[in-house]
Amino acid sequence: MANPPQDSPTAGQIAQALVDFTLHGAFPEEAASALTIDADVLPAAIDALAKARSELKAEIHAINEEAADDVRSWQTNAQSAQDDIVRSKSLANGILKAAEAPAVSGKAIADAEAKAAFLVRELNYNSQVQEALKGIRAVNRTLDQVEQARDERCILDALHLLEKSWNELDTISVDKSCRAIKLLDLRAFELKSSVHEVFDHEWSSLVRVDVEKQTMSISDAQQGEPMSLLDAVIGLKAYKEVDQRTNQLWRDVNRAILLPRMDITKDTLPEVHVENNLLEVRGSTDKTIESLFSDLEKVFSFLVQKLPPDIVQTVSSALVPGVVQMITRVWLDSVVPSSLQDMDKFQDVIASATAFCGTLKSLGLSNLGDLQEWADNAPRVWLSKCREAALDSVRTKLSQGLGASKQVERVEKQMVSKTEGNQLAANRATSMEEDHGWGAAWSDEEDNTTDESGKDRDTDKQSAEIDDDVTDAWGWDNEEAEPEKPEEPKENKPDDEDDAAEAWGWGDETNDVEHEQQEGDATAQRPSSAHQQETRELTLKETYTISSMPQPVLDLIFAIVGDGAALTQDSYAATPVAAAAAGLFSLPTLALAMFRAVSPYYYGPDIGGNMYLYNDATYLSERLADFAAEWKVRDDISVRARSMLRLDSDIKSLQSFASRAYSGEMNTQKTVLRDLLGGAQNLTQHDDTESCVAAAVTRVRSLAIAWESILSRSAWQQAIGSLVDAVANKIIVDVMDLPSIGQDEAYNIANLIATVIELDDLFLPSRNNKRPSSQQQNDAEDEIPTTAQYAASWLRLKYLSEVLQSNLKDVRYLWIESELSLYFSVEEVVYLINLSFEDNARTREVIKEITQNPNPLGHH
Repeated sequence: MANPPQDSPTAGQIAQALVDFTLHGAFPEEAASALTIDADVLPAAIDALAKARSELKAEIHAINEEAADDVRSWQTNAQSAQDDIVRSKSLANGILKAAEAPAVSGKAIADAEAKAAFLVRELNYNSQVQEALKGIRAVNRTLDQVEQARDERCILDALHLLEKSWNELDTISVDKSCRAIKLLDLRAFELKSSVHEVFDHEWSSLVRVDVEKQTMSISDAQQGEPMSLLDAVIGLKAYKEVDQRTNQLWRDVNRAILLPRMDITKDTLPEVHVENNLLEVRGSTDKTIESLFSDLEKVFSFLVQKLPPDIVQTVSSALVPGVVQMITRVWLDSVVPSSLQDMDKFQDVIASATAFCGTLKSLGLSNLGDLQEWADNAPRVWLSKCREAALDSVRTKLSQGLGASKQVERVEKQMVSKTEGNQLAANRATSMEEDHGWGAAWSDEEDNTTDESGKDRDTDKQSAEIDDDVTDAWGWDNEEAEPEKPEEPKENKPDDEDDAAEAWGWGDETNDVEHEQQEGDATAQRPSSAHQQETRELTLKETYTISSMPQPVLDLIFAIVGDGAALTQDSYAATPVAAAAAGLFSLPTLALAMFRAVSPYYYGPDIGGNMYLYNDATYLSERLADFAAEWKVRDDISVRARSMLRLDSDIKSLQSFASRAYSGEMNTQKTVLRDLLGGAQNLTQHDDTESCVAAAVTRVRSLAIAWESILSRSAWQQAIGSLVDAVANKIIVDVMDLPSIGQDEAYNIANLIATVIELDDLFLPSRNNKRPSSQQQNDAEDEIPTTAQYAASWLRLKYLSEVLQSNLKDVRYLWIESELSLYFSVEEVVYLINLSFEDNARTREVIKEITQNPNPLGHH
C-alpha cells in the first residue's frame, strides 16, 4: 500500500484528531481512529501539534498580559503557601523526631504543641486562600461567559449568568474591600450596563412608538434577533423596569395616538387605522362620540392582542384613567344638552357609552369608574349639565356688562271707595304707597316721612299742590289712557275736596261707560242709595329703568321650569332623564343665588350701578311673582308640575337683596356726604366751610342727575330726599354742638344753610315731567317744592336759619305765632337763645314765656 502524501485528507484527519485530543481530551471518531498511521503521516501531525502549541502559547501570553497583576498576586500567594507547606513539613518531621526520642522535657512538648497549633492555623488559612482563589477564578470565567452571551445578543442568558456571578461573589469568604473582589464587582457592573444597552436596543426594535409620525408597531420577534417580546418582558422584570418602561410607553402612545385623535378643539380629527403590527392615525373623521368610541376600541384591542399579559395589566392603571377622564369631562360633557332639545341624540350617546364600557370590560380592562358612572347615571349627569349651564349663563351675562337699559312699568290695581280716594289725595298718596309695601323697599331704613301737620310758613298753598303733584305722578286720575293735560292752578278751584274728586274722576260720566259694560244690565238695575259707597278700581302706575340683565335670567328660569314641566308629561316618561324633573325645579333657586352672589361685583363699577341692581332685583321679584301666580292656574301642565314650582322664598330673597343694594348705596353716599361736611369734625370749625357745603350740594345734585334716569320718580324722591336730609341733619347737629354763636358766625351759618336750601329746586312739581310744557317752565318760580315730604329735617333746617337770623322778638314770634314749635323742642330753642343772645332781663323774659308755652299750636 502506497504512503499517502503529507497534504492528503488522511494526514489532515490524523493531525486534527491528535490536536483535539491534546487540547480538549477528545477521542477521534471511528472513521479517524480506523486510519493507518505511517511514518509519512507523522510529520504533518507534528506540524499541526506545533502550530496548536504556538497558538495556545500566544493565547496564554495574551491572557497573562491582561491579568498580569492578578497572576503575579496569585503566584505570590501560591509561593507563600508552598513555603508554608515546606515549613510545616519540616516542623512535622521535627515533632516526629522529638516524639521518638526517649527523654523529652515538658518545655519541648509545649513548644511542639504551639507549633502544631500554628501549623493548623496556617493550613486553615492556606485552605481559605485556595478556596478564595478558586471562587475568584469561577467568577471571572462566569463574567467571560456573560461577555460572550452579550456579543451573541442572548440577553436572557447574559442576565442569568450575571445573576450567577453575583451569587458566586457572595459565596467567596473574603472581605469585600479586597482588591480582587472590587475588580470583579466593577466588571460585573460594567457588563450589566453594556447588556442593558443591548437590551434597550432589542426592546425598541420590538415595541416602537413614533410620536412625530403618529404610529406604533408591536412585533413578537425581529428577524435575525434571538430575543422575543416575551423574553423582553422577562428582561424588564430582571432590571425591575416594568413600571418605568410601561409608563413611558403609555405616555408615548398617548402623545402619538390618543391625543391627536381626542383633541376636540381641532377642526378636523384623524382616524385610527390598524394594519397587521402597525397602529397609526391618519386621514380624517367626524367629531361624533360614536366615531371616537369606535377608534378607541381599535386602539385598546390592538394593545391587548399584541402585548404580553404582564404589560396589558398596566393598561388599566396607567392608560385607561386618563382616557376615561378625557372622554367624560371633554367629549361627553360637550354632547350633554342643557335642555330637552337633542334628547334623542343624548340617548344614542348613552347607549354608545354603555356599549364602549362593555367592550373594554370584555378586553379585561378595568378602572372605568367615571365612564361607567356617567352611563349609569344619565339623569344626574344631564341635571348637572343643566345646573352648570344655568349658572354659567348668569355669570356670562353679568360679565358682559349691564347692556342697553329699558324702561318698565309697575302697575298695581286696588278697589277703593270715593271717600278713600278723597282721603288718599288729601294725604298726598303716601299712605297708599305704604299700604302696598312699596315705600318700605325704597326706604333706606330711615324715617323719611314728614309730619302731616308740617307746612311752610311762607305759603298756605303747598299742601294742595303737593296733592296734585303726587296724584299726577302715579296716574291716579285716569284709567282709560286719556292724554295728559296741564292742571288748572289750585287758586281757581272752589275747594280742595272738589279738586281731589276731579283728580280721581269721581262723577265723570265717561268713566262710567266701562263700568257699565263690565257689569251689564245688573248695574243699571241697582237701586241708588245715598248710603251706598260707590267703588272703582284704582290703578297705580310708575316707570323705572332696568338693565339688560333681568330678561335673560327670566328667560332662563322660564325655560328651565318649562323643561321640568315637560318631563312630568307621559310623553317623556320613557326618557332616561325623566327622573330629573324634580331637580330642574330647584335650578331657578341656584340661578338666582348666582345672580345675587356675583351681580354686586359687576354692577358696582358703573355709575348708578347699585340703583340698577336694586331695580333689576325688584323687577325680577315682580315678574317671578306674576309667573308663579300664573303657573298655579295653568291647565296645560300636569298637577305634579304645578305643585313643584316654589319661588316664594326666592322672591323674598330678591326683595331683601334689592333692599340691601339700595340701603348699601344710600349708606355709602351718606358717608361720603358726611365726610365732605367735615366728618367727625364740626363743620363750623372747618377751615373752608363754604367749599365743604358747596361740595356736598354738588354731590347731591350729581347723584340726582345720575339716578333720575334710573329710579322711578317716587324712589328717586325718597333717595335724594334722604341724602338732603343727611346734609341737613349734619348741619343742625354741628350748630347745636357749638358752645356759643356770635352775630358774624350766625350770619355765616345762615349763608351756608341758604346754599343747602337751593336743593329745593330738585323737588319742584314740574320736575316730575321729563318734558315740561312752556307754561310749566314759566310758572316754575311760583311752584312749591316738596322737599319736606322726603327730608324730615328740611323744615327744621329752614327754621334754624330763621332763628339764627332773628332777634328775640322774632324768635318769640316764631315760637308763639308761627310753627317753630313743630320742629324744635322747648329745650332746643332755649339752648339756641342762650347760644346767640346775652343773658339779660329781656332774654330771660323771652325764655320764660317760651317755657310757659311748650305747645302753642296744641290744637293742631
